[in-house]
Amino acid sequence: MAKLEDIVSLCKRRGFIFQGSEVYGGMAGTWDFGPLGVMLKKKITNEWWHYFVDSKDNAYGVDAAILMNPRTWKASGHLDTFADPLVECKECKSRFRADKIAEGISESVTTEEFLATHTKCPVCGKENWSEIRKFNMMFSTHVGAVLPEDTSNNPELAEKNTAYLRPETAQGIFTNYKNVLDTIYPNLPFAIAQEGKAFRNEISPRDFILRDRECYQLELEYFVHPDSWETEFENVLNDFKNFLKTRMGLNIENINFLEVAPEDRAHYSKRTVDFMFEYPNGEEELMGLAYRTDFDLKNIEKESGKSMEYRDKNTGETIVPHVIEPSMGVERLFLAILSTAYTEDEIDGNSRIVLKLPEHLAPYRFCVSPLLKNKPELVEKAKEVYNKLREKYTYVTWDDSGNIGKRYRKQDEIGTPKCVVIDFDTLDDNTVTVRDRDTTKQTRVKIEEL
Repeated sequence: MAKLEDIVSLCKRRGFIFQGSEVYGGMAGTWDFGPLGVMLKKKITNEWWHYFVDSKDNAYGVDAAILMNPRTWKASGHLDTFADPLVECKECKSRFRADKIAEGISESVTTEEFLATHTKCPVCGKENWSEIRKFNMMFSTHVGAVLPEDTSNNPELAEKNTAYLRPETAQGIFTNYKNVLDTIYPNLPFAIAQEGKAFRNEISPRDFILRDRECYQLELEYFVHPDSWETEFENVLNDFKNFLKTRMGLNIENINFLEVAPEDRAHYSKRTVDFMFEYPNGEEELMGLAYRTDFDLKNIEKESGKSMEYRDKNTGETIVPHVIEPSMGVERLFLAILSTAYTEDEIDGNSRIVLKLPEHLAPYRFCVSPLLKNKPELVEKAKEVYNKLREKYTYVTWDDSGNIGKRYRKQDEIGTPKCVVIDFDTLDDNTVTVRDRDTTKQTRVKIEEL
C-alpha cells in the first residue's frame, strides 16, 4: 500500500485536494476539494444516494438546516457528553487528545491512567502533563442581533442567543421523523437519509483528511420494530459490505468488522460494529453501524413534550420505533478509495503511478487527444470524436499538451480508464487508438463503436 505522503502529493499535484486557505498559510483541519476531487466526491455521494435511497422503496431523504434549536443538542446529550479528553503539556503549552498520543488507552481515560503511560510530549519531548479535562467539540456561534459582548453579564441571555454548528447530520433526521410520518406515513421498517456538512472542533486534527474539523457525512436512520432489530441490523450490515465492495471498489479483506465491547460503545448504543480500514498510516475507523434503540426519539419526546409514537397501519399497534444507524464520513471513504486504487508499477522498464479507480468512479471516463496538436486536420477530427463522446458520457476530457507519453502518464495518475488518440490512420479508416489504463494495451476501434 502507498505511503500517506505519496497520496497527499498526488492529491495536490493533480487537483484532488488542497490545504484549506493555503494562500494565507492554511488552517489546520480544513481541506478544499479541487476540480478532480469534487468530481470523485460527487460520484461517491451520488452512488451512496442511489444505492440506499433511490433504489429502495422504503427510504426517504431530508436536508435539514445546519443551525438547529440548541434544545436539539441538549436532548441528544451532545451538550453534556460530546467531548474528548484534553491534556496540556505544562512545558510548551501544546494541547492534545490524550487517547491519541498515548498507546493502549481509551477515550474515557483518567489522568492517573494517562500519566502511567509515561507519554512524552510530541512537540517538546518533555513529560509534564496537566490534569485531563473534557473538551466539548461543538462549534458555538451567536444568532440574531445580540453581540457576545452584550451578554457578558447575562448568562441567561447568552444561552438564549447561542447556537451550534451541527456536529452530526443524524439529529436533523430525528427532528424530522414526525414530519416524515405525517406526510409520507411509511410502513416499518423505513429509512430516512441525509448527507451534508458536519463540524467538530478536533483538539488535534491529523492524518490528512482522516481527522478534520469540517467533514461531509452520509447518514441513514433505519426505523424498525423493536422485536426485529437484530434481523434488520444484519441486513444493514450486509448491505453496506456489498456497497463498499461493488460500488466503492474496496477490498473487503482490508476491512476489520469490529464488534465494539459494551464498555467502549457510545452510551446510546446496544450494539456497535466499527468498520476498521487499513489506511496507509494504520487501521482507522471507516464507518460505524450502531443500534441506538429508542434513545433519540424518547429524548425528543421528553424535551419537546410531543409524541414520537408510530401506529401500525395493519395491526393498530402503537410503538416508538427503534433505530439502526450506519454513519459514514465522505473524507474517510474518499481516502480509502484512493488508498486502494493507488498503484506503482513498471511498464516496459518505466515506472508509473496509476489510480486504478472503478470506472464508474473515475473523474473522467475518457481522455481524447490528437496525436499532434499542430496538425489542424487531426485536431478537427479529435474535436469531432470528443463532442460525440460527451453526448453520451458527461465525464470526458481533452488533452493536447506535451507528447502522447506524458499525456498517458497524466491520465494514469488521475485514473482515466481509456485514452482515445486520433492519428493519421483515423483520417483514412475512421478508427482510433484506445489505450487501457490498467494494462496499457492499445486497440484500434472504429469511431462508431466507441
